[in-house]
Amino acid sequence: MKKIAIPEYDAIEKARRHVIALMTGAREAVTPLTFTIHYPKERKHMPDCFRGYILFTPENCINCWQCAFICPANAIRMKKASDNRYYPTIDYAKCIFCHFCVDSCSRGALRATKIHDVAYRDMDEMLADTEELVENPDVHREDERYVDYVLNEDDAVIKREKGEDRFFVEIPPPPDVKFVARCADPESCLGCRICEHVCESGAISSVVVNGVREMRIDEKKCSGCGLCVKECAMQILILVRVR
Repeated sequence: MKKIAIPEYDAIEKARRHVIALMTGAREAVTPLTFTIHYPKERKHMPDCFRGYILFTPENCINCWQCAFICPANAIRMKKASDNRYYPTIDYAKCIFCHFCVDSCSRGALRATKIHDVAYRDMDEMLADTEELVENPDVHREDERYVDYVLNEDDAVIKREKGEDRFFVEIPPPPDVKFVARCADPESCLGCRICEHVCESGAISSVVVNGVREMRIDEKKCSGCGLCVKECAMQILILVRVR
């Protein structure tokens, strides 16, 4: 086994190295190079697009179920409300905060917040019903200032600002683009009436003409949710943008 040679320093070299160590310690105490945030007294500044706790606005929901369909973690379930419409519930035990649901919501019914440090007492509390997603949650905060990282040409420093970071961000409403369902090939329709049954807005009805059942779509009632398009067995229903 090879022995490790221990270097020997004279008194001058030892003194020089001690001075360097003291200067390094003093510099770290004044302008630390480590990114330390004294949570919860201060909180890291999050961008407005941060993917945190999700809120819901029922008035904007068109019952398209797209949020439940697109969720990769299967965390969203649709729950029937007193108005016979279906609204999302979120199981935060499964949610991975990808926010695909927020991105896919065409009417802006789901929106993001900067809240991420939520504590639960048991697994049952992690299932957020629709009513819990509507109102802003009660937040008990101790932070008196927020912290941001600033990168300059020489180094990275921490910038501390007095004040509280906003948890609830007001975002502009999405563009009002109207879509309606139309039948691209009426002759191929089976008359199964599945589209009529799944339509939440009552825009689809059926009539019998000369012994043949025909489907009618009231474009004034159609919300453009696309449920009928998804459920059509013959795939002859399409969503058309109305200009």
